[in-house]
Amino acid sequence: MPYLTNASEINAIIAKYTQAQTLWIDTEVADYKSRNPRLSLIQVLDDPYDMSGDRVHLLDVLDRPDTIAEFIEKIMLNPDIEKVFHNASYDLKLLGNKRAKNITCTLELAKSIPYYLLPLPNYQLKTLAIALCNFHNIDKQEQNSDWGKRPLTEEQIDYAYLDCIYLAQVHLKLLELQSKTSPDPTTEDLVLLGERYTQVEQQSQLLNSELEHLQERIKKAMQAQNVSETSYCKLTSYERKTVKVAFAELVRLVETQGINLDFPITLTQKLQKDLGENLEQLSVDIDETTAWRLTPKNQESDI
Repeated sequence: MPYLTNASEINAIIAKYTQAQTLWIDTEVADYKSRNPRLSLIQVLDDPYDMSGDRVHLLDVLDRPDTIAEFIEKIMLNPDIEKVFHNASYDLKLLGNKRAKNITCTLELAKSIPYYLLPLPNYQLKTLAIALCNFHNIDKQEQNSDWGKRPLTEEQIDYAYLDCIYLAQVHLKLLELQSKTSPDPTTEDLVLLGERYTQVEQQSQLLNSELEHLQERIKKAMQAQNVSETSYCKLTSYERKTVKVAFAELVRLVETQGINLDFPITLTQKLQKDLGENLEQLSVDIDETTAWRLTPKNQESDI
């Protein structure tokens, strides 16, 4: 895991990375709890199958705004390079933010996979690496170490390069799982799908019933005990205000005041019925779409 501290060497590897198709990237941040966090390291891997760490470069960018700007310009803003992060929104705050292009987030990818394929208590990188890739003895202790201090310790350097390896391996496994979520519909076994659907639907109804019941109990208890926030939820109040006016009165106001209120109105089935044959006198645009709805058959109750 080459640890680069020389600006010219870092710029050289950045130039090399502009030819990459995909990069797996992690960052370490100094003073991350302060108002002015500082980017300390950018770790980059360009070969997901390298498990040795030789293809991971640690770019020391602490207090080097020009080097960071070079990385953002050449890599982060380049739409031709896929950049893979875990919890990308955190890293992007210091790496181009919303200007960054072609970003893949393994956290979001993991969340998009159905629970039955990825039954995990959380989607932290450590959890995914253990469950999907059989990595063990993952030590995250250095994550909260002082990344603003130089020189870095050997433990910090080992931690930094290993996270890139975990990230790349997790990404590959998630892509395999993702492919299973979209099988060929022409070869699906509708009997097995139906059995599983019925089972999950029944469980869902029971869980939703209990969830709604618990929500009401919690709201009432928090109101009665004058508690606005707990470790797992916050109670907030809001007012709904609905303004209604007779349609004829609105038309009269528009006509008398010359208000430009010309916009299309969606005619519901009731409005169409009320208009009757008068509908033919209107110039209407008709959008026709076909929607499919899955309606479970009601099971007959035993009497």
